[in-house]
Amino acid sequence: MSFQTPKTIEEMLSAIHTHEYLMPAIQREFVWDADQIIRLVDSLMRGYPVGSFLLWDVKSETAKSYTFYEFLTHYHERDYPYAGKATVPAGAGTTAVLDGQQRLTSLNIALYGSLSEKKKYAWWNSSDAFPTKHLYLNLVDDPKDEELGLRYDLRFLTDKESAAEPDAEDKWFRVGDILSLSNSGPAMTKAIGDRRIADIPAAHQRLYDLYEAVRVLKPMNYFLVTDQDPDKVLEIFVRVNSGGTTLSYSDLLLSMATNQWQDLDAREEVRSLVSELNSNAGRQFSFTKDIVLKTALTISEVDVRFKVSNFTQTNMTKVEKVWPDIKGALLRAATLLQQFGYHERNLTANSVIIPLAHYLHLRKASDSYLDSSADAADRLAVQRWVTRSLIKRGIWGSGLDTLLTRIRDVLSTEAQSGFPAMEIEGAMAASGKSLTFDVAEIDELLNLKYAGQRTFSVLSVLYPGLDLGKKFHEDHIFPKSKFTRKKLTDAGVPQEKIDDYLSTVNLLPNLQLLAGTANIEKQDSMPDDWTRHAFPGSSGFRVHAGVLRVGRSG
Repeated sequence: MSFQTPKTIEEMLSAIHTHEYLMPAIQREFVWDADQIIRLVDSLMRGYPVGSFLLWDVKSETAKSYTFYEFLTHYHERDYPYAGKATVPAGAGTTAVLDGQQRLTSLNIALYGSLSEKKKYAWWNSSDAFPTKHLYLNLVDDPKDEELGLRYDLRFLTDKESAAEPDAEDKWFRVGDILSLSNSGPAMTKAIGDRRIADIPAAHQRLYDLYEAVRVLKPMNYFLVTDQDPDKVLEIFVRVNSGGTTLSYSDLLLSMATNQWQDLDAREEVRSLVSELNSNAGRQFSFTKDIVLKTALTISEVDVRFKVSNFTQTNMTKVEKVWPDIKGALLRAATLLQQFGYHERNLTANSVIIPLAHYLHLRKASDSYLDSSADAADRLAVQRWVTRSLIKRGIWGSGLDTLLTRIRDVLSTEAQSGFPAMEIEGAMAASGKSLTFDVAEIDELLNLKYAGQRTFSVLSVLYPGLDLGKKFHEDHIFPKSKFTRKKLTDAGVPQEKIDDYLSTVNLLPNLQLLAGTANIEKQDSMPDDWTRHAFPGSSGFRVHAGVLRVGRSG
C-alpha cells in the first residue's frame, strides 16, 4: 500500500465517469443525506482537508472473479437508490474504491447529478413526493442558519426554486456548471456579468472559491492497495470502515453473499425484493434489507445473528438454495399484513414479518392461503397473535435474536397442523416476552391517543369482523369539533368537568375504525344522529360503552 500523488476533485470524478473507478461489491449503499453533501462541499470550498481515500488496484485475473458497481449520479430515494452493476471488459482490470465511496458519490451527485429525497410527511407512492433537486451556490447571500456552521449558502433546489423572481437578483448558480467554465478569469466574469447581481466582486469571490476547490486545488489524497489476495483486502476494508457511517453486519453479509452465491446476484435479489415488499401491489411498507436477510437466515436454518462467523460459504449456499422460497414467503407475509390493515405508519415492528414468513414457508402456503375460506380460521389465529405482539410493549425490542430463534424452534416442530399460537406464546413467555396483559397494561391502552403508534392495533381487536384490507380511518365517535369550552358549556357540561372532556377527546374510548367513505359522510355528526342515518331501524348509539367494556376485558 503506497501513498499516491493527490488529485483534484475534477480529476477524481472524471475517473468515475470514464469507468476507471468502480465500487467493489463489499461496499455499502449510499447513505449520506443532503446536509452531509452540503457540508462536504462547504469544507472543500474553504480549503479544508476532507480525509484520505483508499483505492485497490485490481488486476484483470482478480477482477474477473468479483462483482463491481458504478457510482450513483442521479439519486432517487424510491426509484433509483442504488448504484448499477458495472461491466469490466474481459482481460481488463479496474480501480476499486475501498474507502471514500460516500464522499465520492456525494461529490458526483453535487457536480454531475441530482438528489430526489422524499418530502417530509409525503406518501411514499405519491408522484410528487420526490422532487428532483440540484446543488446550487448562492452568489449573493451568506448562510442564514449559523448553527450549521457553513460559510457558503449551498442548497439542493428544484429548477423552479432556483429561478430568479422578476426584478430580483439572479443569485443561484448550479454547482455542476463550474465544470463548463473555460477559465477562472474572463469566462467567470462573463458568467456573473450575465446575471442581475448588485455586488459583483462578492459574487465573483464565491464563484472563484468554488472553481479553485473543484478544478485547481488537490485535496484528494489517496493510498493504493496492490495486494490481490481478497481476504487481505476484505480485512483492510473492514478496518478502514470502522469509522464514519458504521458498516453493519447486514451490509457485510449482503456484500459477501454477492461474491459467494453461484447463480444469483445477492445484492440485486435483495434490492429487488425490498422494493417489491414496500411498494408493489398497493403495499406501503418500510421493510429494510436487514429484515430480508434476517428472514433468509431464519428460513435457511442458519444462526440468525449477524456475526462474521456466520458468513461462511456453506451458510450462503444454504440461503441461495432456498432463496425463491424465502422471496415467496416474504411477499405473502407482506400481503397478509396488508390484509390485517397494516402499512408503514402503523406497523410498529417490522420484525414481526420474520416468523410470519417462516410459518408460511413451513406450511408450503401458496397464494391461495391468503384468501381461501378453508384457511380463514388459521389466518385469524395468525392475525390475533400478530396484533397482540404489536400492542404489547417490548416484544420486538431487545433480545430479538433470542426471540426469533425460540419462535423458529416452535414453528419447526408444530407448524404443520396450523398456526401454533399457544406454543409460540409459551416460548415467548419463557424468554420474558409474555403476551398476557394485566390490569395496569389495559388501563394504559385506554390512554392511547388518536393516530398513536399502537392505536390501530388495539382498535382492530375491537372490530374482529371488519375486512381491514380495505381503507379504514381512525374516527372520533364524538366529533372533535364539538370539544371546545363554548360548545361543551352550551351542551350543558358542568364547568368542573370541561377540562376532563378536553383531555379525553383524543383517547381510545372515543375512537373507532370507520370506512373511509363513511368517515367522510359522517363528518361532525353526533354518534346517535349518525347511527340512525347510517343504519335505519337501529335503536341508537351503543358503541361507546362497548369500547370501554371490551377494553377492560382484555
